Amino acid sequence: MDIFNKLRNLDAYPKINEDFNSRTLSGGVITLASSIVMLLLFISELSLYLHAVTETELVVDTSRAETLRINFDVTFPALACSILSVDVMDVSGEQHLDVKHDIIKKRIDANGNVIEAKQDGIGAPKIEKPLQSHGGRLEHNETYCGSCYGAEESDDDCCNSCEEVREAYRKKGWGVSNPDLIDQCKREGFLQRIKEEEGEGCNLYGFLEVNKVAGNFHFAPGKSFQQSNVHVHDLLPFQKDSFNISHKINRLSFGEYFPGVVNPLDGVQWMQQIPSGMYQYFIKVVPTVYTDINGHTIQSNQHVYFLQFSVTEHFRGGEFGRPSSLPGVFFFYDLSPIKVTFREEHVSLLHFLTSVCAIVGGVFTVSGIVDSFIYHGQRAIKKKMELGKFS
Repeated sequence: MDIFNKLRNLDAYPKINEDFNSRTLSGGVITLASSIVMLLLFISELSLYLHAVTETELVVDTSRAETLRINFDVTFPALACSILSVDVMDVSGEQHLDVKHDIIKKRIDANGNVIEAKQDGIGAPKIEKPLQSHGGRLEHNETYCGSCYGAEESDDDCCNSCEEVREAYRKKGWGVSNPDLIDQCKREGFLQRIKEEEGEGCNLYGFLEVNKVAGNFHFAPGKSFQQSNVHVHDLLPFQKDSFNISHKINRLSFGEYFPGVVNPLDGVQWMQQIPSGMYQYFIKVVPTVYTDINGHTIQSNQHVYFLQFSVTEHFRGGEFGRPSSLPGVFFFYDLSPIKVTFREEHVSLLHFLTSVCAIVGGVFTVSGIVDSFIYHGQRAIKKKMELGKFS
């Protein structure tokens, strides 16, 4: 019995006889309002508990010897597919010139309608007694082996199409000045095909796998090659003084897609106003790791600004007293040493219970203070009114 009496003395919630309770209208209104507030706050906290929250952390990027995927979808409304090439190079000295794999070209007309989609190249050769590498014409039982016009690396090399001749020239660092002097290009109608595509545009989409170091990739007319350690594009075959590099970036991203990412270059459009020039984008790339609620990790690389993007644009045209810039659209990218990690997590059960208790206790306490203030205020006013009647 003594134990029960001691426990009874520890009661922090002493009960008051109902005969001494006084219920008021203001108290009822405050009780109803506080109950609604408690319910709304509880629903908000429950929603937060049931849905994942994203935690962000900045760490030093220690990864090395990895590759970076660049996804792109770019439209050139005034450049034909037959003259556009894609090159990639980085600060380590590695170069990939005239990249064709994993890239699709779509010929489009002046209204933006697709004419043809193809991997690359001008067309297939039409073999009608073509010129052999030995100088004679193809005989009936003879295997075709076209001449490379001095660009062959060995006596056994063959160039059976205009594209193969141009590629052999590119490897040698030579330019093709007149395609009509090359039998393969003449048979395939290289110049005729370019004239037929005059006024067309081109949509290029695909991806590039590059080293995870600073570098650049660009879209430019003509086949590219190295000449005296200088990056050169062969523009002579196209017989044009200027190239319109107006373009629209439909999509540009680094790495895999993850939820909530914003790519500010998506949908960017630029129209050229002067005859020729070079348009440059300088991009700061931040390695990003996204881990979803199930623990699946996505390695991505996005930019910094708009949450993760940092892009600077610059147009460089020809100036007086200086040769004009190589026409094309260049994307220069640099990698940040800081890596951003996004991690989806659930709020813990203990955190949820603590928040619910805080909501109930806080609203109950505040409503009690408001009720007490109104109740005692009403009593004080009532007493003054009664004293005024008797005086």
